[in-house]
Amino acid sequence: MKWQNDPRASRLNSISTRIFAILILGVLAAAALTWWFAFGERQTTLSHERNSFRIERVKHTEQLIRALEALPAENRSDLLKSMPRLGLQISTAKPEKNNYVPSAPYAQALIERLEEHYRVNALSPSVENCFMRPDSDRTTAEPCEALLIELKDGVTLKQSISPPRAPTPPIQTETLYYLGIFLSCVAGLAFFVSRMTIKPLLTLAKAATELGQDINRPPLIERGASEILQATRAFNSMQTRIRNHIQQRTQMLAAITHDLQTPLTRLRLRLEKVGDQELRDKLIGDLSSMQMMVKEGLDLARSMDTTEELRPLDIDSLLDSICADAADAGHNIALLGKSNATILARPQALKRCLNNLIDNAMKYGNCAQVEVERSDDKNRATNTKFIKIFIRDEGPGIPEDQLLRVFEPFYRIETSRSRETGGTGLGLTIALNIARQHNGNLVVKNRAGGGLEACLSLPVKA
Repeated sequence: MKWQNDPRASRLNSISTRIFAILILGVLAAAALTWWFAFGERQTTLSHERNSFRIERVKHTEQLIRALEALPAENRSDLLKSMPRLGLQISTAKPEKNNYVPSAPYAQALIERLEEHYRVNALSPSVENCFMRPDSDRTTAEPCEALLIELKDGVTLKQSISPPRAPTPPIQTETLYYLGIFLSCVAGLAFFVSRMTIKPLLTLAKAATELGQDINRPPLIERGASEILQATRAFNSMQTRIRNHIQQRTQMLAAITHDLQTPLTRLRLRLEKVGDQELRDKLIGDLSSMQMMVKEGLDLARSMDTTEELRPLDIDSLLDSICADAADAGHNIALLGKSNATILARPQALKRCLNNLIDNAMKYGNCAQVEVERSDDKNRATNTKFIKIFIRDEGPGIPEDQLLRVFEPFYRIETSRSRETGGTGLGLTIALNIARQHNGNLVVKNRAGGGLEACLSLPVKA
């Protein structure tokens, strides 16, 4: 539960984050696979090129050796000096057979090519053998192998074989730079796609939240992709059906309760003519209960009506006015705290809600303590903060197993006590309906020291 309430967990679990992660990971996986195939192909191509170059170089070296052998001895040095990078020079050392096997593929191929016609001996690597690349720092850092090739006239040639150059790394500074640009572009595109995908869902979520506050809100604009268009039309159709259903139910309830007023009034006038005083008092008492139920039914119908316009309201001023009226009526009531908050509310509906809660405290506790404060709680999805209004009494409280049932219409905890107080079981139902119309909530709980506490939560206007 702690992880689920963590806002960071909510952000990580959002659809936009998932879409962003899938796009990024998918592109990276595709890029890595492409790079792996390209690197393998590069290595294969380089290997083929090296083999081809090695074969051609061996052929050229053999041709050069045969050309040197055909020249007079005094002209051979001049020819070798003019071609220093071929790695050949005349040596005074004589080939002697040893067991050293050269490691360079070029040296091995050259031995296989020449040993049928010439006597070839491999020398172990040493820095003295590096005369092929005099302008390179590598000749002093890495030893070179050498081959001694004895011509048919006894002249010995020394072939210097430099260590192979290290292959160029596949990832260089430029590669990392371009990779960073590529990933930045991909991340930007993924972010744009995720936001574009999630925007219609956020619009639907916002509309659903506003629908709870105002069933008569304007319908959503039908536009976008076919799937979004279908969802928008379904939402607008649902809103229309809910509005019609509520209007029909409200009109029916209001009509029934309103039409009952006239016959009940005539019945009361006729009961005044009953001669038996005791019977007349009982009948008038039952009639008064029926009239109160009719009045509460009208209030219930009004509590489901959302035609009253929402407007900014200073909650501190409203509470001060309600408590002052209750005090003028002789009730024991106290107002504590200040919220300094403005809320979007339907003033008459919210006043009815607060009056019901205060009347409930007066009936069962003979006193009411009203306290308002800002709450640290907020809606994670809309980042909305709340205020809390507490109405406390010193009555007997409510059994724990019935705390939720008190919001059911016409539910009364104790019939005898309800008759004494004149309750109909609709006060808390009406209050809860009005609270939910304001995107708030109403909960009740027993106080530790005795009595009941009703907590009304309302969102603060941004």
